[in-house]
Amino acid sequence: MFARQAPGTALRTGFALLNRLFPHEEASAHCDIPCGIYDPHLAQLAALTVVRMNQLIKDLQPPAMGAGGPPAKEDRDKYMNSLARYIATKEEHAELVKHEVRIIRGDFFKPENSPEGLGQLVDGIMKTASKARQNIDMEAAQELLNLTNQFAEAFWKAKSVATKKQSSNQAAGGEYVVPAN
Repeated sequence: MFARQAPGTALRTGFALLNRLFPHEEASAHCDIPCGIYDPHLAQLAALTVVRMNQLIKDLQPPAMGAGGPPAKEDRDKYMNSLARYIATKEEHAELVKHEVRIIRGDFFKPENSPEGLGQLVDGIMKTASKARQNIDMEAAQELLNLTNQFAEAFWKAKSVATKKQSSNQAAGGEYVVPAN
């Protein structure tokens, strides 16, 4: 006699067999939909955030020594909390620059619209973003913003869009490359 199977077992067995015979193929994209929406602005904003976090770290005052001893616990905790948050934000945004540039480089740029030197520019962004993550280095942060703006210029040029530099109007200062019209 045949043993009685739990409901749905035959169906699961059938799907398992189909999956073995016809395995699925993975696909990925910017947003898993070929939407065609790309913009380097997020990478530029992230680079500017790296600059700002370096400024805040530089301006952060260590706690004053207590009466003949170490700083008060509250002062030390406040300092350490601020420092940790600034560093975490700096590192997160440097990585965001890398992420956004990789997406645009991989999904938007094709052989027919890639400017000369794009590979070297992207490589420079990746290495400079890593340097900005690893250190408290205002020079690296400024260079990251500069390279990200160059990438934005290349992006808009590939779309035949004229660009201009405009003030970021942020506490960090700096400029963005944006469409001219």
